[in-house]
Amino acid sequence: MTKYFTNTFSFLNVYKKPLIKSEIVTQMIYGESFKIVKKNKKWLSIKIKEDNYKGFIKKRKFKDFQKPTHKICSLQANVYQSSNNKKIINKLTFGSKIKITEKKSNLMRFEMGWVNKKDVQSIFFVEKNYFKNILLFKNIKYKWGGKTFKGIDCSGLIQVCLNFNNKYCPRDTSEQIKYFKKNIKLDKIKTNDVIYWKGHVAVALSNKKLIHAYGPKKKTIIMNINKTIKIINNTANLKVLSIKRI
Repeated sequence: MTKYFTNTFSFLNVYKKPLIKSEIVTQMIYGESFKIVKKNKKWLSIKIKEDNYKGFIKKRKFKDFQKPTHKICSLQANVYQSSNNKKIINKLTFGSKIKITEKKSNLMRFEMGWVNKKDVQSIFFVEKNYFKNILLFKNIKYKWGGKTFKGIDCSGLIQVCLNFNNKYCPRDTSEQIKYFKKNIKLDKIKTNDVIYWKGHVAVALSNKKLIHAYGPKKKTIIMNINKTIKIINNTANLKVLSIKRI
């Protein structure tokens, strides 16, 4: 039986190679789990349970797999030292998964500390609109490999929204475009359809507007769909590969 470990740090960078100067290919947020493929003195080669993504993380002490009971529904949630002391000791990002062990007034306790009840939903909670929370990330900094309020990339934005709703989503655009099957024509586009270019992705907010973590603008931004298609074609020589309905 495969042994999994759970990340109990607010987030961990996952590197392409076992080098600190290597490219960060993704991040594991609090509560995501992984198996160890190989290890040496300083690094672990891992495979992430949620999306089968492979990479390297720094060697640390990790907890055995923990089954979560709740998840963070705010862009960022303060973690308090105790239910009486409101000293902030950490922050968790949207979609982090936690195991609640105690409830007291408007606070809930998990391994790291206490969080406000308003920042938490049951692990089984699912929005009918998978992308209802995507606007939380508006103006968040663009970061290659990022999945948090400190920085996020285009495919990470899609993944964290779908994962929050307990829906599987591959990490990279090249895999997402293969995984999601229902193709839509541009003139039929509507809210929540997902637009793919080679190496880039955006979500339609309507038949005229989209939102995406856009490297050239260095942030997650709302733009006109047709203008965005023209800009990406003119600046990167990339045409829309596919539009998916999830």
